[in-house]
Order: sequence, then C-alpha cells, then structure tokens
Amino acid sequence: MRFSMLIGLLRPIGPVIIGISLGFTLSLLSVSWVEESCDINTIADEGIVLSQDGSLKGARRPNSISTGNDEEEEDDDEEEEDFQPRIIPYKPVKQSQPKKLFRAKYISTELGIRERLFVGILTSKNTINTLGVAVNRTISHHLDNVVFFTGTRSRKIPHGMVVVTHGDERLIWNMFQTIKYILEHYITEYDWFYLAQDDTYTQADRIKALVEHLSMDRMLYMGSPEEFIGGEMQGRYCYGGFGYLLSRSLLLRLQLFLENCRNDILSARHDEWLGRCIIDYADTNCVEEFEVRQYYYYEMGKNSDPSKEDNVQFKNALTVHPVSDPEQMYRLHKHFTEIELQKTYEEIEKLQVEIKNVSVVAFEGNRSTLWPVGINPPFEPKTRFEVLRWDYFTEDQVYSCIDGSAKCELRGIDKLDVADVIETAMGELNKKYKPVLHLKKQQLINGYRRFDPTRGMEYTLDLQLEVVNQKGHSRSITKRVHLVRPLSRIEIIPMPYVTEATRVHIILPVTLQGREQVQQFLEVYATNAFETSENAILTFLFIYDTIEAQQVNQNDIFASVKAQIGAYEHRYPTVKIPWISVKSESPSQIKFMDIISKKHPVDTLFFIATVKTSINSEFLNRCRMNSINNWQVFFPIHFQYYNPDIAYHNQPLPNMMDLVKESGHFDRSSFTEACFYNSDYMATRTRMSSDVQENEEILENLDIYDMFVKYSGLHVFRAVEPALHQKYSYQPCNPRLSEDIYQRCVQSTLDSLGSRSQLAMLLFEQEQGNST
Repeated sequence: MRFSMLIGLLRPIGPVIIGISLGFTLSLLSVSWVEESCDINTIADEGIVLSQDGSLKGARRPNSISTGNDEEEEDDDEEEEDFQPRIIPYKPVKQSQPKKLFRAKYISTELGIRERLFVGILTSKNTINTLGVAVNRTISHHLDNVVFFTGTRSRKIPHGMVVVTHGDERLIWNMFQTIKYILEHYITEYDWFYLAQDDTYTQADRIKALVEHLSMDRMLYMGSPEEFIGGEMQGRYCYGGFGYLLSRSLLLRLQLFLENCRNDILSARHDEWLGRCIIDYADTNCVEEFEVRQYYYYEMGKNSDPSKEDNVQFKNALTVHPVSDPEQMYRLHKHFTEIELQKTYEEIEKLQVEIKNVSVVAFEGNRSTLWPVGINPPFEPKTRFEVLRWDYFTEDQVYSCIDGSAKCELRGIDKLDVADVIETAMGELNKKYKPVLHLKKQQLINGYRRFDPTRGMEYTLDLQLEVVNQKGHSRSITKRVHLVRPLSRIEIIPMPYVTEATRVHIILPVTLQGREQVQQFLEVYATNAFETSENAILTFLFIYDTIEAQQVNQNDIFASVKAQIGAYEHRYPTVKIPWISVKSESPSQIKFMDIISKKHPVDTLFFIATVKTSINSEFLNRCRMNSINNWQVFFPIHFQYYNPDIAYHNQPLPNMMDLVKESGHFDRSSFTEACFYNSDYMATRTRMSSDVQENEEILENLDIYDMFVKYSGLHVFRAVEPALHQKYSYQPCNPRLSEDIYQRCVQSTLDSLGSRSQLAMLLFEQEQGNST
C-alpha cells in the first residue's frame, strides 16, 4: 500500500528527475578534463577555453552562455567525437635566479655617448719641457683630453701633463705605437682624433668648432695635403706640421691593417708613412675642405711677429707652423685670443641689438627687455623678510658696517670697489655722449648698492658732473646712473679622484683643562665610530707642562683619562686607542704635528680635533672627499652652540639642540680643526725650514692653517660644516701664543656666548632689575 502511494507521488515528477540526471551525465561527458592554466592568454572574452595550440578544440565552461542554436551545438559535437580527454599533471615552475641589472656609473656610458675630440701631441724628450709645456698651457684648458706621445722620457716630467712613452726614438715606430695606443684606449670614447707636433700652434676653439660641424661617420683624413716625395704614388698625405684630423670610422678601418702597414711601408717621414697606410688600406686621401668646411693653416716665417701679420689666411688659421720657441708660442696664443675676444664682443653687441629690436613688438614694448641685456632679472622677494637691503655710501663713508655701527670709514676693498664703479660710470657716459659732450666728475652725491644673488652687485649713483660742449661752454648737472657688476661665469674645475674608503687618523690633543670633557667625547665617538666600525683610528695626544711631566709617576693628571681608554678597549675588543705624551710650555699645533708626523706613513690622512668636537660618519666622509693629496687641505668651520644660560635664559633646555641661529653659529674665528695628508704637511714643513732657522719663534706664532696658506701651493679649502658640532664650554686662551692666534681665540670665545639679540635681552633685564 505504501509502495503504491510512493509510486503515485513520484510519477508526475519522474520525467523531470530522469531528464535532469541524463542532462547532468551528458554535460560531464562533454567537459574536457584538461587542467586549466592560470595564464590570462588562455581565456577568451566569450568564456571559451582555448587549447594549448591556440585552436578552439575545447568545451565551453558549464556556467558560460551559449550564443549559437542547438543544431550548431550538435554539429560541433559530431566534429569533436575523436577528442580524447587527458590529464596533465601539475608541475611547479622553477623560479630562475633574476639577473643582476647593470647600471653604468655615468649616463654617457649607458647611452653610449662619446666625447667629440681627442688631441694627441707628438713630442720628444728634448722638447717636452719647452715646446711641450707651451703647447699644454695654450690648449689644455680649452680641450677635454690632451695626451703627449714621446719616444723616450726625460728625467723630469712637467706637472699636469699626460705623457705616454713608447721607448724608442724612431719616428715611424712612434707613429705606429701612437695610432695603436689610440685604438686600444680611446677609440670607443671619441669621435674625432687630432694629431699635431709640439712645434705647431693650435687654435683649440677653432678645431673644436670645426669638428662640431662634421659628420662623425665619414671616412675623413683632413689637414694640409702634400704630394709624396718622388711623385710615384698617387694621392696626397696630410703634412704633420699643420696637424690633421682623423675620423673614428677611418681609424677603425685602419685597425685591421696596422700591422701590415708597419711591415710593408717604408718611409722617412712619420706623416708620410701614415698617409701611405691610409691610402693603401682605407682608400682615403688627405683633404683640406669637406662639407663646406675649410681646414685653414699658415706657415710662419722665421722670427715673425704675430701682431704684425696682416694676412687673411693667418687670421683664419686653425694651426700655425713652425714655432721656434715657447715665447713665440705664447705670443701667437695672445694674438689669436685677442681676435676671438673681439669677435665675441661683436657677437654680444649684435645679440643685444637684436633683443632690443624684437622687444619693440612685444606686449609690454621695451619694458619687457631685461637690463642689462643678457643678465638675469632682479630677485623678486615673496615676503617682506626677503627684501634685499640697499646700503648707502659716499666716497669717504659707508653707512652699513660689519660691527653694527651706523657709519664707518670707507676703506680697503670697499673703497676700491666704489672708485672702480665711479670710473666705469664716467667712461660709459663719455662713450655715450662723445664727441658732442664731454663730462667730468665733480662729486658723488649719493651712492646705493645691494647684492642680488641672482644677478650680482647692483649700484645706483647720483653724480654731479661738469658738462662741456664742443664750443667750450660748460655747466653743472646731476645725473643718476645704474650699474651692475654681474656674477662671474661659474667654472667647473677638474679635481683629482678621491674615495671614501680612506682611513682617517683622528688626533685629539688633551690638556689639563680639557680632560673633564673627554668622557663626553668618547661617549659620542663610540656611538658614531666604534659601534659602526668606522674606518678611523683615534689617537690621544696628552700635553704636559714641565711640572706635570716631572710628577707623572706620582700623580699623573691624565690617569683617569687613560683608565677610560682602557675601559672602552675592553668594551670593544677590536678597537685600539693609542696615545702619545708630550711636554710643552706653549702648546703649538706645528710642534705637536712634527712629533705625530714622524710616527705615521706619508699617505696618512689626519684630522685634528678637539675634546668639544662631536664627530660622526657624515663629517668623516666629507673630510675624506675634501682632502686631496698634493692638491687640497680642508679646514671645516664647525657649528658652535651658544652658552645655554644665555641662549635659553629663563627657558627649559631642549633635549636635542637644532641647527638654528637661536642655538648657535658657525665659528669663523676658529681654525683648530683640520684635515690634511701627512705628505702635504711634510712638504709644507720643509718649505718653511729656512725661516725657522732664522726665527724659531715662528713655530709658536703660526698655526697649521697659517702654515699651509703661507708656505704651501695647495688649495686651502675652508667651508662651513653642518655635521661638525661643538658644545659650549669656557675656552681659556693662552697668552703665550702669537697675537693673531690669541685674538682669534678671544673673538671665538666672545662670539660663542650668545647672539646679539640674546645678549641685549639679558642686559635689558639686568637694567630693569637694577632700576627697580
């Protein structure tokens, strides 16, 4: 009974259940059992699964929407009856090690940018110190790279010249070695190669201008064409006396056959040998004109005076030959420099006239042009605190003084500056009004000047003048003139290569008065150097006077400091802190450095510090970069904190003092810190030995800064150093030192008390307290 009732209930829905089961079974049979990849390229926009070979032999996804009718689906099923599902096992993809990306140090290296011109000068051991030096002085500051090639080297090589020695005086051999050296070292860096002899004067700027307008991919051999001796060989070679240009493409072609040229070609002249090689293997003749550009040259007569030469070819010459002696080389350079300078002035005047003519049609007319033409516009302040101050002056007085006085005498460089400005103003006025009028200065009524950081020094002068016309009549007038002394052209000076890997030897002199500050110095130094493994060695220099030195066994005044050194060496096992003891009544920097210098190698980099100095890695790196052996010494200007009792009077002391003007200043009166190499110190000390023999007191009257300035030919670089700080402490000045050193010490002590406004407020409060 129950079974019949169940059959009755299922009979109406039986076809539905059977249909669903059948449809589900068929859908499972039609699905491809290929594991889908996660690659986005295997999924089409309509939801179709693409096979590995890119065809559409795959079923659509169960949840996708069909766009065709049933008949089309049946036809597709019949066409895909031979499709057999397969299972591809999953294999994880092995991650390959990513290649390290190489970044070139310079953009030009990464982009393959080459320099334009390489210059090689053929010289000899007999002329390198005379004509070679003259060539170097006349062209090296105009060109990027000048290399001198010689057969054998003399004992004394001139300073500042790059000399390549081939080891043989044979001219053909030297030319072969020169071309080979250029191909091995410079062919990838330059587009053009200019070769000349040391008895040839080269107008460097004109050679540079010539190659700027030539195609670098041409097979070019350019100079003064000459016939071969005997006339048997066809073609022309470039005469070496007037120099010649070789393109990079030509040298690359010649590179494969250079050995053949050395073995097959016989010649008495090196320039003729090179010409034969170029003609035989590069099929290129010497030309003096190419792409409407002319290679001008001029043959100099014996004992000729360049200033009296009035030849057009001479005025346009790129090279002049022969030059008999260095003096004639310098006269030629002076003459051609004056010609180029005059051309530059003429071009500037033309450009100024064009700018004025174009400005007429501008929206604001002539007011839109800058004055002077070509100089940056005046500085525009954005707030009232940025307004530039005008200083008032007369011919005798200036109303803005360094010491803060209202008026002081105009003297020194300021007086020369005012006199030069007035003289320039009178010259320009007479140039403008002559020959109709002649003007004479009677007096300067008013003078104003200010320094504009974008333009230079600006002047406004009110001049009382006497004007005389052509008939001799005169009258007195007042004329206002405006002048600008523009900032000089910024020049990039080539500096020798330095590295931040140099070890710094820090010398710390300690006296009886400074021993209490050693603990604080070591705490800061340990954090910044010991814990970071800084490449530096700290050496203590204990200074005893006569009495203290006699009692050192019974009562060593630096016993506590030496105990602290031992404690830090125990805390940092890899650190050793050496110390040196000296005896002196007058602690002189030079006397101490004489002792220290003998105990270190010549390539040692020293930094003279004080117990108040806070040293960190940032400053040590700048010490390394700014101290260049045989070139430059560095004297940093540290930031000196003010007396906290004055700078923060009636205020709580901050935990960290910032580098702001309220907390301190850069102490320009202090010259105690210094960075220099031992070799530079020894060389300078040797130069002053003769003066020391005549006057031994000079060792106490000079410090290391004065010694380098007076006796060395090095660059003495002095600059503010924001990473070098000194906390305030009373600094006693030794009256036994020289007057200049003592006065600088006193000035440094006074300036370190507080700023002018802080001292004024303190005095004001004291006066208020006394009045009440």
